[in-house]
Amino acid sequence: MDIRELDLFVNLASSLHFGQTSRVCNITPSGLTRAIQRLEQELGEPLFRRDNRSVSLTKAGEIFKDYALDVLQRYRKLRQQLATEHELRGTLSLYCSVTAILSILPDIIKGVRRSFPEINLNLTTGDAAMALAHLENGEADITIAAVPDRLPRHIVFLKLLETPLIFIAPRETNKNGHSAAVPDLHSTPIVMPERGLSRDRCERWFGDKGITPTVYASVAGNEALIAMVAMGCGIGVVPRLVLDNSPLQQRITVLNVEPPLKPFTVGACTTKAGKRLPTVQTFWRIAEQHATRPERRCDDDHPDNQ
Repeated sequence: MDIRELDLFVNLASSLHFGQTSRVCNITPSGLTRAIQRLEQELGEPLFRRDNRSVSLTKAGEIFKDYALDVLQRYRKLRQQLATEHELRGTLSLYCSVTAILSILPDIIKGVRRSFPEINLNLTTGDAAMALAHLENGEADITIAAVPDRLPRHIVFLKLLETPLIFIAPRETNKNGHSAAVPDLHSTPIVMPERGLSRDRCERWFGDKGITPTVYASVAGNEALIAMVAMGCGIGVVPRLVLDNSPLQQRITVLNVEPPLKPFTVGACTTKAGKRLPTVQTFWRIAEQHATRPERRCDDDHPDNQ
């Protein structure tokens, strides 16, 4: 087996979709199938269960995924250590939302490119709720994410900013563009985040109020949720930072709710193993210059996190 095949396997183990993985990894579906078959033949075990509707990992596939992630991490570290003998170079993989590109990353990326032009940036955008999953699956060295109430111990977090989590409604509910009165939340349609911290805090807020919301739709991604609200599909919950950077903000009004939702703490995330990579250390040092406070780790008093 080679590094390329391990990388293909890890991507497929994350997406569980041959077509999506072939597009992302720039390989034909038949080429991807042959690569997986070679791995299975070498191991003597099937790694995936396949049928006409779904793909899933076998028990052997789950075990091999941990091995493949470890090998790829060690390989990237080796390449970067060899590169540092001359000038720091290598590839730094980032995963974040479109909002993060517009509002958080520009100065940091400029700093990295100015100081270390030989570092190549591999930037992937998507639903912010999936940021930690991409990090833990080895698909990114660093992600920009809202920190959950409790971070896994192997994740290191650097706070960059804090943003309120707000209820929003279509602008036509308030012609003056000021914060509108909160409608009857027992009957008003809700555009709900499909997953992630926004959904958790939204559900907790409704639960504390004793309200069972009328969910019109569940949407992946804050930008898509704002679009649904702007079209009049209902009210929703998004971080203020996303609304401030949305081209649809003029079609949205903010609702005053009591009590307010718990705000988001947003920052850079990496694993403890990833933090040892020279490219990650470089990004981290530059990001610290833009942080609102020193680096924070989960369970700061735990010796494993020192």
